[in-house]
This record gives sequence, C-alpha cells and structure tokens, in this order.
Amino acid sequence: MPYESVIGLEVHAQLLTESKLFCGCSTRFGAEPNTQVCQVCLGMPGVLPVLNRRAVEYAVKMALAVNCTINPRSVFARKNYFYPDLPKGYQISQYDEPLAENGYLEIETEDGKKRIGITRIHMEEDAGKLLHGEGIEDEAYSFVDLNRTGVPLIEIVSEPDIRTPDEAVSYLKELRDILLYLGICDGNMQEGSLRCDANVSIRPAGSTELGTKTELKNMNSFKFLKDALKYEIDRQVDLVESGDEVVQETRLFDPSAGVTRSMRTKEEAHDYRYFPEPDLLPLSVEEGMVAGLRSTLPELPAAKRERFIRDYSLPPYDAGVLTSSKALADYYEDCLKEFDEPKTVSNWIMGELLRLLNEHSKDISECAVTPRALAGLLSLVRDGRISAKIAKEVFEEMFLTGKDAASIVEKKGLTQISDEGELAGIIDDIIEKNPENVERYRAGKTKLLGFFVGEVMKATKGRANPQLVSRILKEKLG
Repeated sequence: MPYESVIGLEVHAQLLTESKLFCGCSTRFGAEPNTQVCQVCLGMPGVLPVLNRRAVEYAVKMALAVNCTINPRSVFARKNYFYPDLPKGYQISQYDEPLAENGYLEIETEDGKKRIGITRIHMEEDAGKLLHGEGIEDEAYSFVDLNRTGVPLIEIVSEPDIRTPDEAVSYLKELRDILLYLGICDGNMQEGSLRCDANVSIRPAGSTELGTKTELKNMNSFKFLKDALKYEIDRQVDLVESGDEVVQETRLFDPSAGVTRSMRTKEEAHDYRYFPEPDLLPLSVEEGMVAGLRSTLPELPAAKRERFIRDYSLPPYDAGVLTSSKALADYYEDCLKEFDEPKTVSNWIMGELLRLLNEHSKDISECAVTPRALAGLLSLVRDGRISAKIAKEVFEEMFLTGKDAASIVEKKGLTQISDEGELAGIIDDIIEKNPENVERYRAGKTKLLGFFVGEVMKATKGRANPQLVSRILKEKLG
C-alpha cells in the first residue's frame, strides 16, 4: 500500500533584541555561563516581568510578512513544567489567544508553487541550556547555563500541509530568508537562534484521516531536518506494515547514527496546566502600530526573486542564489548601477565572488571588492583591455588586497594585446614552428585551431585578445 506523510513544523526563532523578553539582561551569545541573568529571568520571589516592546514589534513584522491576521488582543500564559534549565518552573508563553493567526507561505516544489498554511505565531521566552559531559574518572555531569533564559522567541506553527522532507526544508529555508530580510533574527541554526520541531505521521495515499503523529525535537540544520523526516517516515511505514502501531511520542534525531530515538511520551496541552500569566496584562496591539510596521517591511525574498526574473531576465536559479540574502541582492543591484549587463554580473557574483567568499569563510558584508570595483573590472573586459582569464586573476588580487582593477592591471602590465600587427607577428612565429599541425589543419583537422590559440595565449601570457587571435589564425591557416 502506498503511503503519504503529513508534516507540520513548529519553528522557534530567537529575536534580535538587545535585551530579554521580560527584563533588561543582555541577549548576547557566547558570554560566560550564568553572567547574563537577574532576579527576573531567574524567577526570584517578588519580581515582576516587563514586556519588551521591540520584541512585540519584531513579532508583528514577521506575522505581517507571512500574511497573518494580527489579533488586537493576545494573552500571555504560564506553561508549567519542571526541568533544570527552567528556573521558574514555568515558561511564559502564549496559548489560546496568540499574537497572530491564519497566515500562509508559498514555497517552490517540483510541481510549482505550493501554499503552506500558518496556524499561528506566538511569543514566548526561551529556556536555558544544559551542558553534558564526562568528568573525573568518567563520571557523568550536567551543568546549566541560564544566560539564554528569557531570550525572546517567536514560535511559527504551520498547518499539516507539508508532504515530503524536501517541502519541509523549502518551507524552513523560506522562513529563514524572511527572518533575515526583516533583520529580526540572525538565523544561526548552529547557535540555536533558529530551530525546528516537526510533527510527522503517515496515512494511506488518498486518505483524509490523520495518523498517529510523533514529534521530532530540536533540529538545528536543514540536513538534519531532511534526514530525520526521511528516517521517521520509513520507520512508521515499517511499523504499520508489520502490524504494529505508531505511538504518540517525542523523539530525538541522532545525526551520527541517522536514526530517531524515543525521548518521552508526547505531552498534551493539559499536561502543562496553562493558565493566564497573572503578572502581565493582556497585550493590546493597536491598528496604528500595525500600519506603521507594515510600512517598514522591505521587499521580501519571493517578491525580489520574481522581480529579478522579470526585470533582469535572469534564470530562476540565478535569481534564487542572488536573493538568498538581502546583502547579496543589494550588492548585485548596486553593481548593475555601474555595469548594466545583468547576466554577466550574475555570473561573476555566483562564480568568482561566492567561490572566494566561501574559500575564505567570509560574508558578503566583509568583501573588500565593492560593487563599483567589480563593475570597473567588468568594464575592462567589455572594452577589450583585459581578457576574461586575466580578469579572474585580477579579481582574486582585488579580493585579497582591496585594490581596484585598473591599478592592478597597470602595475602588472596585464593590458590585453589587441594590436593586429603585434599579434600577426606572434602567430607567424607559432605557425612556422608547427608545420605538421598546419598541414593537419589544412587537411581538415580544424579542431587544431584550439591548439594554435592556446600557443598564442602561452606566448602572450594570456594577454592576447582571443577573438582577434582566432580571426587572424583562420585567415593565415586558411
């Protein structure tokens, strides 16, 4: 029997505020353990939380970006559970009255665009972090770092509209791109700024009933999400086909073994004993605030991709790469202001620029080659002053030194040779030294033209104008 999987994602995004959700402690990553805490985030008796306005603004912007309805009234609740990294014994979150609901996000699939529904976006505080290891005489230990406790999160809960691991990855990538474009989350999955839980079940293909779901907890990379979902879907199919039942539970993915393992039975909402947070008033978001934030939204990734395809006649792949970050898209368009050949600029950015950034582990914001400088290099190629091969060498030096193309070309004497008389003399010498290949060419082995072009380029150290070389060679060899 063929089966289909039913997947919903719960994505937690850490907001880029300077202080925590309910206190003034810093949210900076990497500080010494337990140095960014206070009485409020530690849950000391008698303290009161104060809501961070900037966090609310960031949450509203994300909700608008994914077409949600902003509720004018939302309520914070206490989610009660006991774990060593939760000092209060409860987490302040939102439950039955969230900030935003009923949104959607479109993703690209093999069959075209697909709309994934977004059930809700709610705000909550993060928990701390447990550090496990081996101590003296291999005795196991666990330390707790509460610096992350109280850091503002939004949880983005999708509808169970995702059908494959690839769709899940596409959805998560699109969410991450939007968060980065908005500048409200750094999207660093390795540091935990963006992480994902997945609810997955299977059912016979064509059925409308949902099967028993399992929850895959805390996946922090696109690869882990895809691998975990693949394994879990296969595991559930094997269980059903062998006559066993899928148990509702929370499971963890073990990347080293490529398997999911049972963590605990799945909690229901009543297990958390939700009740309204008595120390916080209901959150009121006025329409004027929403309208003001809507006016600040940037052009989002999907719209930018479509515009790049439409306005610059770029292939969808190019548009996808160039809009993968707002900074890269801005770099591309700034370069076009100086050198109006969209596909040429795209090829150089996707080829040489991204290659060097990757090799040197740098971000586009750290690139020493400005858009104007890259445009200047491309102008030298277009004007015939240097060859494309020489341009790649020049670009690498520009990347390493920050110097402009013209000064590097002048200093190293790399100007392209386009003088017909000079090239004709070099070509005559090469023809004279290769009589056998000349005869073979004239006998019909015209592919030998590449050999002669290569010899000319060697003799000129790559400085000869290749188009002019080919023309002169054809005339002389013919």
